Amino acid sequence: MGMAWSFGLVADEKACLGRVLVVDDEDSIRSLLRMTLTQGGYDVEEAEDGGKAVEVLNSGDNPLMVDVIICDIRMPRINGVEAIAYFRAQYPSLPVIVLTGYHDEPLAHSLRQQGVVEYLEKPADRERILSSVAQAIAGRRISFYP
Repeated sequence: MGMAWSFGLVADEKACLGRVLVVDDEDSIRSLLRMTLTQGGYDVEEAEDGGKAVEVLNSGDNPLMVDVIICDIRMPRINGVEAIAYFRAQYPSLPVIVLTGYHDEPLAHSLRQQGVVEYLEKPADRERILSSVAQAIAGRRISFYP
């Protein structure tokens, strides 16, 4: 363990760059994204569909303890389009990145018009995912200040 500072930080520990909610019905995709994002310095929450994502966002005292959402489109129960509509209505400052296995340019265009910051297709490479998350978080933080 490293040096402990009086304000609670430990010198050898990595600082958390932000918290990401990964919404995907495939366990293997969630696991891969968790590993990629954790290694990149992010905390990760997971949800297997849009309904579970809503539960995660609304749990606890502060529902906005997430900095960005990565969301699949085709999922059971509440799909990505329905979940994104909810996220945009309830949490308009929360950036959403779509990560889907299906090429659909009209849908991508529609989602971007609704405020989705990035539309990525699987398989997306590690650096693209990390840069998209970093840009989304940076954009969110800038939008908080006039």
